[in-house]
Order: sequence, then structure tokens, then C-alpha cells
Amino acid sequence: MVSIQTSRTLASFSLAAVMAAVSFASVAADVMVGGAPMMASKDIIDNAVNSKDHTTLVAAVKAAGLVDTLKSAGPFTVFAPTNAAFAALPAGTVDTLLKPENKGMLTNILTYHVVAGKFDAAAINKMLMDGKGMTSFKTVSGGTLMAKANGSTLVLTDEKGGSANVTIGDVYQSNGVIHVIDKVLLPK
Repeated sequence: MVSIQTSRTLASFSLAAVMAAVSFASVAADVMVGGAPMMASKDIIDNAVNSKDHTTLVAAVKAAGLVDTLKSAGPFTVFAPTNAAFAALPAGTVDTLLKPENKGMLTNILTYHVVAGKFDAAAINKMLMDGKGMTSFKTVSGGTLMAKANGSTLVLTDEKGGSANVTIGDVYQSNGVIHVIDKVLLPK
């Protein structure tokens, strides 16, 4: 999980102490996602294709024609929904989105999960502290994601009021960072 503290808790800690705690948690051995080690030397796509928990996301990225973008230098922060997150959408949604005629809608949803820049737990913690417990991200699609801490869990809220929890944070890539989430976020 992304180690995020609430602003009330942060009042009792110095910024240096919080950052040290987050940094310490982030330097563990290779992170395992979907049964595969995520290598910081590989790009977002090269790692994602190895995660058995992200086969739907990878298929969607391919259908939307975003592979080359997510293999580029970036850096990007990707909030990556799991297969279970996609499965929780209404029946038939994923199949409909994967049709060629819906490529624009699919691209909009996927790029709503991507932020230009590298925002790891330490950067997000600082943003939360600066924002008194709340912050927002402008996504590549042009939409906005709101973020707040709920204990040690980062919660993202989409423009429709839906929310997702970061379940695995700070999965470093050669071109950014991935935070695994448990729901698909939807733009307006």
C-alpha cells in the first residue's frame, strides 16, 4: 500500500520523519504484482504484460493504441486497475469498450488513469500535506482525480463520485511509477 498519513496525524510528525518512513517502505525488494516481479529497469508496458492481474488492462491499452505512449520516456504515473476492477463494471462493459468503434471512449477512460510525471508515495504525501489532507491530479485525458488518505490507504475519487483504493503502491518503472487500484475510475 502507498503509505499515506492523514493531515491530523502528520501534524505530530516533521516532514523529514514522514518522508523517511515513506522512503524506507519504498525501497523493499522487487515488488510482486500479479505473481510477477516488477522490474524498475523495465517500462510500464514490459512490466504490465507479466502481471496476471492486469491482462484486461493490457488488452485495453493495446486496443486503444496506447502501447507506444506507455513505452515512451514519460515519466508517467499510472493508477492501474486490476482484472477484478474491470470485472466489477456492469456486464458487457469491457467487451463493448474493446470494440474498434469505441476506441475514443476507451482511450479517454484509460488516459484518465494516467498522470504526466512521476508521483510516488513521497510526492503524494507532500501534496497531501500541502493540501491539508486533499490533493488532485490532472490526468492525461484532461480530467481530474481527487486524492485523500484514509488511514494508510490512498483513496482516489473520480469525476462521477466513484472511488478506488491503492492496493499496491510505488511499483517503480523505468518511465514512471504504477499504483495498483481496486476499481476502474471514470471521467465525466
